[in-house]
Amino acid sequence: MVATAPIKLSDVNATFLPPTLTGPIFEKSVEQSAVMSLSRRVPLSMSANTAVPVPLDVPTADWVDQAGRKPLGTGGVDIKQMSGKKIAVLIPVAMEVVQSNAAGLWTQLQSDLPTAFSRAFDRATIHGKTMKGATGPFTDYLAMTSKAVALGAASQVTGGIWKDFVNGMEQIVDDDWDYTGTVADHRLQPKLLGAVDTTGRAIFVETRDTGTGMAMAGSLVGNPLAYSRSVSGKVRRQSTSTDTGLRAIGGDWSQTAYGVGMDITVKISREATYIDEDGGVHSAFQENLVLLLAEAHYGFVLGDPEAFVKFTGTPSGT
Repeated sequence: MVATAPIKLSDVNATFLPPTLTGPIFEKSVEQSAVMSLSRRVPLSMSANTAVPVPLDVPTADWVDQAGRKPLGTGGVDIKQMSGKKIAVLIPVAMEVVQSNAAGLWTQLQSDLPTAFSRAFDRATIHGKTMKGATGPFTDYLAMTSKAVALGAASQVTGGIWKDFVNGMEQIVDDDWDYTGTVADHRLQPKLLGAVDTTGRAIFVETRDTGTGMAMAGSLVGNPLAYSRSVSGKVRRQSTSTDTGLRAIGGDWSQTAYGVGMDITVKISREATYIDEDGGVHSAFQENLVLLLAEAHYGFVLGDPEAFVKFTGTPSGT
């Protein structure tokens, strides 16, 4: 296999991969990631671990007499270590496409790369898995929580699916956390929009998609709602992934933080070989291909998984 040196996007021919690629891809991956859209962003150090303060509680202030002893705040913060983890994708492109429609290829990459990065990030932070089902890069992940609600448990008379989500919120609030938002699988959206009360009136009007292509799509039980196909674990048109039955997860998003790397690096080769999903070996030179290897770095920390609650349904296909 011929070795290829990593290069910055700005070193590549501007008619093929413009130097403005890095910023838009990172920003679009943030927009399309449900977890990133609800978490706070912190700087990510690429040379060392980043110390991220995670609030345990708001410090308690109290009244004090003149010249009296000042009360000690009972709140505090915990420190989590964040390190950059690499996401990579190898894309074989026909030489004819590169030469005849470079602008069209750029437009496609601008759309596909943020989606690929955001799906991989959400799957790792929600399920603790890679896209192929192996152990993910982050020590803590959202589905580690022991709190769970089965959707459909509440009858229509008692509030139906609305009551299910309120019951989940109650678990969080009763455990002294704040419920500040929900990430949900796209399979949940038609169930929310189809939910009605006993008189036939729609319950979840505010959950309608804004049509912007971003993860954020309204609100659910009074808090922000974001969609991601990685919530269920079953990514569209990917035969290797399966539906776990997870339909949503919500809780206190002050317990999460993420960071992104400073640049995307790309390796480009017209001579290298690669192995496909079925184990077949391909030669870029022999098959007249251009191989693009895009790599980016992201970090994630989670304070306490018990600040979240899972909402589960029946896995599709069962």
